Amino acid sequence: MSRTAAAAATMTLAILGLSGAAVAQTPAPAAAAAPARQPADAAVRASYDRADALSRSVFWSEQQQINPMDPVAGVKTAQALREMGQFDQAAETAQGVLTLQPANIEAMLEVGRAHIARGQAFYGIAALEQARAAAPRDWRPLSLLGVAYQQVRRPDDAKAAWSEALRLSPDNPDVLTNAAIARMGEGDAPSAEILLRRAAAQPGATLKVRQNLALSLGLQGKTGEAEQILRRDLPPEVADANLRWLAERTAAATPVTTAETGGSARTWSSVQGG
Repeated sequence: MSRTAAAAATMTLAILGLSGAAVAQTPAPAAAAAPARQPADAAVRASYDRADALSRSVFWSEQQQINPMDPVAGVKTAQALREMGQFDQAAETAQGVLTLQPANIEAMLEVGRAHIARGQAFYGIAALEQARAAAPRDWRPLSLLGVAYQQVRRPDDAKAAWSEALRLSPDNPDVLTNAAIARMGEGDAPSAEILLRRAAAQPGATLKVRQNLALSLGLQGKTGEAEQILRRDLPPEVADANLRWLAERTAAATPVTTAETGGSARTWSSVQGG
């Protein structure tokens, strides 16, 4: 091979080598980005409102991750956790909502409920008082404040809160029941009975309202009427268990809390299995 041909071949190889290197260094096309998750629509959300607490906690936690500023998701997550008995986590979740959304009244209420449920109402009072100031026409902060004040041994403040709540929402069964529970806790079953009869007469009265009425009657020895209420609302074996429990507790009542307060560790309802 002549020197000219060899030089040409060498040049050709060099060019091919450079071209290969250039191809190797060309970045591959970027993979298509995964579509961002979207919040569930109103119909799906409504369907989860009818689900059990565990399912709701998972669903609403996911919704909160998708949009931390969702005004509903964090509150619903905290509510579900509270219903599952995870009171500390419920309080932390609701407080986290307030960190991002300081004006979220529902989160303020849920902070109060969670701390009341965990037996540490003192730590929920500030949020409830903030809710009362932000929504002065709403009876719920006042009802919960009554429970919180009672728990921290401020009975006069509790009675004032419940009186104001009843002024805003006359004969509200939740408010009446909370006030009645406080009376029973003070050993005043007759006064509790008066309030609970008013509560039970309201269209929105729940099973727990009637059970508390039965408790107040039983504590006064009015076992006949108490038994009628229990047997009307409960299966026979559950009513029997409650009546036995009541007979053992006539000297020291342990009332249930309403749905508004979120439960307590030792309750009349625990005998009912829920």
